[in-house]
Amino acid sequence: MSDPTGGQAVIAATRLLTAAGVPDAARDARKLFAYASGVDAWRLTLTLPEPVAPDVQARFDVLIARRVQREPVSHLIGTREFYGRAFEVTPDVLDPRPETETLIAVALRQNFTKVLDLGTGSGCILVTLLAEMTNATGVGGDASAAALTVASRNARRHGVAARATFVQSDWMAAIAGPFDLIVSNPPYIAADEMPALSPEVRHWEPRMALTDEADGLSAYRVIVAQALAVLVPDGVLLFEIGPTQGTAVAQMMRDADLRNVAVVPDLDGRDRVVMGQMVGFDADTRR
Repeated sequence: MSDPTGGQAVIAATRLLTAAGVPDAARDARKLFAYASGVDAWRLTLTLPEPVAPDVQARFDVLIARRVQREPVSHLIGTREFYGRAFEVTPDVLDPRPETETLIAVALRQNFTKVLDLGTGSGCILVTLLAEMTNATGVGGDASAAALTVASRNARRHGVAARATFVQSDWMAAIAGPFDLIVSNPPYIAADEMPALSPEVRHWEPRMALTDEADGLSAYRVIVAQALAVLVPDGVLLFEIGPTQGTAVAQMMRDADLRNVAVVPDLDGRDRVVMGQMVGFDADTRR
């Protein structure tokens, strides 16, 4: 009996993934087959009619078995695309998400040369900002030493390591300013929301990066208070938020006397980013 073709292997894998409840099963099967084959995704259609080599089939079978257990595709292939770049991903960091690109878009509209990324994780936010703003330098802080190792590798991967510093810190406890932009995608999922998350997130991503084990707002309270000491006049604080948190986080910023507070939606129209600006010097102070 001849070896199955790539197309047949992908169809069989799609059935297994669908039975396991994996969303977008066909997409994942194709992506994992391309990875197992060592073929660029854009060439996959050309190779699917060909017989599958036994070693490729063996690799593909292992990947599909792991995906059936709901292990994220990014963990299986080791990378995730974010803002047009491939970032290394491990179980020590959050999987970069398309929604976070809204934070990048808002950040790039600001005037900054020194940026702080709190809870940097994979470093995807800091590295992207430095790659896009070639005159900027930045600091990435995270409580997890393992996450900082991944972030450092991503900085080297994208050629910004000379302009990035990574610090193990409980928010800003070990970080000194000043900064003209602070960005953060902190753990914002409330403890009682965790059971509703997908298995890919709930079982495979670091819990400390997902939830504060409370109401989902603890990190925002801490960061807003700490940011006042390190933001320059007219400096900007940007948060990614959960879609129900815009009003609460915006009020925190107003209560801290930040100005120009605004809530920005993502491409799906859900509240995604909250921004506020440090009060600048008045005319008498400047003299």
